[in-house]
Amino acid sequence: MHQKSRVAMAVAVLSSALSTLATIAQAQSISIPGLRAFPESLTSTIDGTLFIGRLGDGGIVRANSRTGEVSALVVPGASGSRSITGVFADEASNTLWACSNDLSALGGTSIGGDHGSALKGFDLRTGAPKRSVPLPGPQAFCNDIAIDARGAVYVTDSAAPNVLRLPSDGTTFEVFASDRQFLPPKAGSAGLDGIAFGGDGNLYVTSYAAGGFFRIAIDRGRASRVTKLRGTPLTLPDGLRPLGQKSFLLVEGAGSLDRVDVEGDGFTAAPIRSGFRTPTSVTRVDSTAWVSEGQLSFFFDHSRNRGSPSLPFRIYAVPLSKGQTQ
Repeated sequence: MHQKSRVAMAVAVLSSALSTLATIAQAQSISIPGLRAFPESLTSTIDGTLFIGRLGDGGIVRANSRTGEVSALVVPGASGSRSITGVFADEASNTLWACSNDLSALGGTSIGGDHGSALKGFDLRTGAPKRSVPLPGPQAFCNDIAIDARGAVYVTDSAAPNVLRLPSDGTTFEVFASDRQFLPPKAGSAGLDGIAFGGDGNLYVTSYAAGGFFRIAIDRGRASRVTKLRGTPLTLPDGLRPLGQKSFLLVEGAGSLDRVDVEGDGFTAAPIRSGFRTPTSVTRVDSTAWVSEGQLSFFFDHSRNRGSPSLPFRIYAVPLSKGQTQ
């Protein structure tokens, strides 16, 4: 082989390797479009597609977890939607569920026409609107979402001590579980937040400001005993996703991604990765956890802010060891 040919081949191989490394590096974090995106929640499908709701700009973006490619799926204001909090991909019904809240008084710039709080359903592939169900009560705040095996939708109401349930064929919410333990420590602060079914068939929820972690026992499809689980104090627990039989991924607004294990009426929380700026949610794709960095202090607390959020907003990939996924 001529010297020039060998050089050309080496350059081509090196270029290919660098391109591959760049793609891998890019996939370790994905930037979310929008100067006021403030990503609040994310969810995923089995093929590795990520869906991220934007609190500030509204709408939902879709991202390829393997390539980092991002595109708009639900445009701001679609189906009257405002600021998007919780999102949940239900592949069985081809529905992307999303919590929509009118936060215009706090700087939420979404152009939607809704007032109040509602659960929205969009086509998981096209983003076309499918459902819109208002939450009961003038002060309701739809925060996060879980789905049971029959397709019923459960949402946490951060403004009331209620977990709400929407039957798969229903048109209005019913109160599934209500308990004074779910109340925030003071009026106006955030109450119920994360929600997920455990492998034991029970429903688990967190309370944000109070740092609580609860199990709602389910008996024949109905809520029964509510237990506040004892364990390591949690600081602003937010997104909650199932990991194992009685294990979960959870983010603490103070800055960490944790693995939480339930044993009896107690739990342990072990940090997996720290240093996030107000993480707001987590979802798992194979052996990787994706964490949204909301930087929400810049959204909610204008009076004390002395700076601006770091742009672009990002979600981060956190590799999970074999021991962390079992």
